[in-house]
Amino acid sequence: MSAQNEEVAPFTIFTRAQKALIIGIVSIVATLSGFASNIYFPAIPQISEDLNVSTNLVNLTVTCYMIFQGLSPTVWGALSDAKGRRITFQLTLLIFFAACIGLAETKSYAQLVVLRCMQSTGSASTIALGAGVIGDITTKQERGGYMGVFQGGLLLPVAIGPVIGGLLADHLGWLAVFWFLAIYGAACFLLVVAALPETLRSIVGNGSVKANGLAKSYLGVYQRTRYFKSIEDSTFASQQGQEPPRKVDLLGSLRVLTHPNTFVAIAFVGIHYMVWQMVLTALSTLAKGVYHTSESQIGLLFLANGVGSIIGTLLTGKLLDYDYRKMVQECGGDETHVPAEKARLRTIWIWSCIQCVAVLVFGWTVNYATHISVPVIALFVLGWTAISIQSVVSTFLVDIHPGQSASATAALNLVRCLLGAGGTAFVNPMIEKINVGWTATFLVGLMLLVSVGTVLKVVHGARLKRGTGSARAEEDALSIKA
Repeated sequence: MSAQNEEVAPFTIFTRAQKALIIGIVSIVATLSGFASNIYFPAIPQISEDLNVSTNLVNLTVTCYMIFQGLSPTVWGALSDAKGRRITFQLTLLIFFAACIGLAETKSYAQLVVLRCMQSTGSASTIALGAGVIGDITTKQERGGYMGVFQGGLLLPVAIGPVIGGLLADHLGWLAVFWFLAIYGAACFLLVVAALPETLRSIVGNGSVKANGLAKSYLGVYQRTRYFKSIEDSTFASQQGQEPPRKVDLLGSLRVLTHPNTFVAIAFVGIHYMVWQMVLTALSTLAKGVYHTSESQIGLLFLANGVGSIIGTLLTGKLLDYDYRKMVQECGGDETHVPAEKARLRTIWIWSCIQCVAVLVFGWTVNYATHISVPVIALFVLGWTAISIQSVVSTFLVDIHPGQSASATAALNLVRCLLGAGGTAFVNPMIEKINVGWTATFLVGLMLLVSVGTVLKVVHGARLKRGTGSARAEEDALSIKA
């Protein structure tokens, strides 16, 4: 009876096609964060002129956006881990929509700053919430690929957002950017309400537990009914996968950061993300000053970075799944013996080294006004490597914090966005003082420093685990393999 029950109680009742649909929905919604951030960059010079403020002051709105992009997911992530994914998605999307309407009617710099912070509060959390959904419905063996698809989907606006922003600013003015975002945000809200099921395991278990109120969805009801028709013991099955209810823990993301492995991995991403955002923030001003480009042409420059990001995350996701399966085989087929650090993080130094080269090439070629094709190639490689690093660490965090996947991703957002905010505030003054080439060199030195610490942690952290409790498991795995 128990063996039979185990067979009829899968990790999730959603089929492969339905999981693809769910991840597709959260990926589309998560693009709001990327659109709201990247669609804005080509319009920076125009905003500076129209509002009669300096470019540095407009860049400060990017800094403010990133500060709230880091802070807000700590609240929304904790709420979604306790009260559900659907209700949290709906609240954040309503806030985003209201902010976009206000921004589309902006008349002053102060209004721009305040509403950009509000817009970030609504959009930034969609990434953490999406990662939480993926953690709810996927197993470790398939999670890397799904996270790759998710990261690739939400990075689509990194590629096309600046192009759209440049075209809108060129032909309709920069306020049209926010009307576009308002319409897109409203469409995402309707998509969530109509099609996204509740996945939080403390509410619906593996999907077989009945959802009520705002957690109820058409897809959830349909699949639950279909599932119970296909099994015999519906009472037993309806209890499977359900976890104890959680309280809203607003400090959950900060507690996640107290784990040494988590902190090291997040700090690594934070520094590399900061450098990436500093390059993107300075790109509009550098392109206009050095290469005399229009807003539309600036948008096309960002396209190279976005395409690299999408390709990188899709390929990295597949590589993560392959690496994990290989590690399981090396451990005799027992997933409990797989060291998460080695399984997920062992390729991270490769991406870091390539990103360092890309930043150096970009900085010095722009410094000497080399043909624009060279920095464009560097931007492509930079996008590829920076997002590959994020994909690797995001998957690692969901693996080691399965019950707090949204909070863990929110912790990652907190660190990377606060570091990114600080970096974007200083990048233009730094370039003005020491030029773009030496700025790039300084940033590469910073990335190399944190990379060494992370690699040592991955290697020695795994050894420490084996020496304090996993040695016997490793010996058993080796004997089974032999």
